[in-house]
Amino acid sequence: MRAVIQRVSHASVSIGGEMHSAIGPGYLILLGVCDEDSGEDVDWLVKKIANLRVFGDDNGIMNRSIIEAGGEALVVSQFTLFASYKKGNRPSWFRAGSHEHSIPLYESFCKLLGEAIGKPVGTGEFGADMQVELLNDGPVTICMDTKNKE
Repeated sequence: MRAVIQRVSHASVSIGGEMHSAIGPGYLILLGVCDEDSGEDVDWLVKKIANLRVFGDDNGIMNRSIIEAGGEALVVSQFTLFASYKKGNRPSWFRAGSHEHSIPLYESFCKLLGEAIGKPVGTGEFGADMQVELLNDGPVTICMDTKNKE
């Protein structure tokens, strides 16, 4: 699994011109799933993100997690995180997971992250053409890959 985590002041996702989900301060997470991913990847990534300390403490130091900061999360499926761009200029996505494999892992990730942070997680719609708006706070943007845990 690959995730791009952005600390945001607010974020939203619209589908077909209609607001689908919106959050205040917290994380916008773009999540990509490949066919090699499993529930273990979901568990590791949820724990890592929920406990990531990038929110300011009373001294303005990035020392608090989203849980401690009371933040929200919006998770958007993003198969393009597995783009292959080595040949030519048109990327391919052969490494992205199939719908049958990816949807259950995406849904599990959203459910477990919501449980970890104690709030429902906003979502996009898997496979939809979505418009995502955000105000990156910091900016703070962190990329994680469950195949690169070291």
